[in-house]
Amino acid sequence: MGEGSDDRADAMFHALADRTRRDILRRVLAGEHSVSALAANYDMSFAAVQKHVAVLEKAGLLTKRRRGREQLASGDVAAVRSVTSMLSELEQIWRGRIARIDMLLATDPTQED
Repeated sequence: MGEGSDDRADAMFHALADRTRRDILRRVLAGEHSVSALAANYDMSFAAVQKHVAVLEKAGLLTKRRRGREQLASGDVAAVRSVTSMLSELEQIWRGRIARIDMLLATDPTQED
């Protein structure tokens, strides 16, 4: 990974670290929603929901467009797939480490060659 892709990964995982942002992302992946309709689902101010949406947008996990006075948010499936890909890479690294540990533990140190 290059520095730019590391920065993007940092932004994505930061965005996904918050429960409300994950919920917003689930909703916009299921279909386009206005930011005001999203805000109605949470016990927080409209401005707070706007900030959550902005973090997701900055991370590239959703996009916004204007329709009249409304801001409509849509999830970016390709971006979510890239997060999945990053997690798969990390999983493979850890699976390899676990396999090596298992091999070391299975080796009987009292056995002579």
